[in-house]
Amino acid sequence: MHKQIVNRLLKTAGLLALFAVLATLGAHAQTVKQDIKKQQVTKSSSAKKGVSSRKTARVATVVKRKSVIRVSVPPKPSFGQIAGLHGAHDALDLKSSVALVIDQDTREVLFRKNDHAVLPIASLTKLMTGVIISGAKLPMDDMITVTQDDVDTEKGSSSRLKVGTTLTRGEMLHLALMSSENRAAHALGRTYPGGMDVFVNLMNAKAKLLGMMDTSYVEPTGLSSRNQSSAQDLAVLVNAAHADPVLRELSTSTGYQVAVGKRTLQYNNTNRLTKNPDWDIGLQKTGYISEAGQCLVMQTKIAGRKLIMVFLDSAGKLSRLGDAERVRRWVESNPVISDRKVNISTSVKSLNL
Repeated sequence: MHKQIVNRLLKTAGLLALFAVLATLGAHAQTVKQDIKKQQVTKSSSAKKGVSSRKTARVATVVKRKSVIRVSVPPKPSFGQIAGLHGAHDALDLKSSVALVIDQDTREVLFRKNDHAVLPIASLTKLMTGVIISGAKLPMDDMITVTQDDVDTEKGSSSRLKVGTTLTRGEMLHLALMSSENRAAHALGRTYPGGMDVFVNLMNAKAKLLGMMDTSYVEPTGLSSRNQSSAQDLAVLVNAAHADPVLRELSTSTGYQVAVGKRTLQYNNTNRLTKNPDWDIGLQKTGYISEAGQCLVMQTKIAGRKLIMVFLDSAGKLSRLGDAERVRRWVESNPVISDRKVNISTSVKSLNL
């Protein structure tokens, strides 16, 4: 009896011990499982962070590749700026470093500023190109084709007249004077009887004949800074060109269309004052290259007086027109004006036209 009780107690104790061992093993297994899960979560988080870091790095790389470094290049100074001509102040506060205003009929100088300075004249050159072409009485309906020789290699400027474009001589002259079309002007000189050398020689000979002793030309467009003149000489040229009705008409035309193949090209005057009803302009020409600055010459009528205006080396694109407006208001408010009132450089004298 006692043995049976003892055996039962032993079995019960054994089972309890077994249960205790199993419980301990279960708890340990659960702990191990939790540790493994934590490790997986940590690895996954690390992996996500790695992916995010790589994405951030790629975005940063893309942004770095897309970023553009802009370098500000200062504009090239004009010859007038280099010579210090912009330091000269005047009563009208003109922005052009060179200016000349004369009465076309009386030859009286109304206003002058550095008018003897010899500077590049840019596309004012085309006015002499027009004088030579018109004066030669060549057939204006002759066809002229733009070639590779007419492409600008001096400044790399563009043109709407593609190589192979064919227009009449009259159309080329119209575009050269009104819209300052460089290829048109070059083609006019290239196709002149005898070629370009003969044409440029005629330009210089005409200048000397007119008494333009400060003037020299090397080509017919004005793209070369070696085409140079003074305000005094340019006033003489404007007076001579104004005597030609063809040059008057073409230079003051506000717009013109030419047919190029199946297309029609619309050109406008480079001088917006030609469309301004407040102005009565008989002849005009604009010009610009960096060495010359913004330039403008005009024959106009103000307050009943025929005037010739020359503005050279103006700094801003619109300042040459602003200078013309300042002179116009000055003349209108002072009907009787002489150089005695505004004397910028030298004594009073008349200009020989």
